[in-house]
Amino acid sequence: MKRYALVLIALMSLLSAGCGALRSVEPEAAPEPAEEAGAQRPDGDSESLLAYFENVRNLRASELAREYHSVRELYAASQSEVNRVRYAMLLSIPGTAFNDNARALEALEPLLKSQNAALRHLAFIVNAHIGEQRRGQMLQQKLDQEQRRGQDMQQKLDALKSLEKDLIKRDSGGGSRK
Repeated sequence: MKRYALVLIALMSLLSAGCGALRSVEPEAAPEPAEEAGAQRPDGDSESLLAYFENVRNLRASELAREYHSVRELYAASQSEVNRVRYAMLLSIPGTAFNDNARALEALEPLLKSQNAALRHLAFIVNAHIGEQRRGQMLQQKLDQEQRRGQDMQQKLDALKSLEKDLIKRDSGGGSRK
């Protein structure tokens, strides 16, 4: 029995020591997928740029104009990935005086082409956002054209109805004279 207790204590010691060794190895044993592929991590740039985009969308026009001028100067001085995405985000805000989707896409183009760009995925999202805006604008233009066409058709129909009423009145008025 004494021998059985000693073996049990020894096994428990080994098991607890083994668990401690596994805990210290665990973080290194499972590297992040981006590290395995050799890709660069954006170090929170994507998250901070998304938060930035949310904030600038809520700025008043005067504050937004100031922000645009400062970001444009940063982009002119350094066309880093962060500056490219920030500049494209500002250019893609609809209803602003500086809205220019073509320039925004031009700023994003190097990131979209580079497989190693840290902000490539975010650039793709901004690119898709701009594409959806363009599609929405085209649909709105088509809707406006169809509404104008409908109004024109309604005016023609109203004119025909009026002409028909005049003809009916003339025929009924001319028939009663005889």
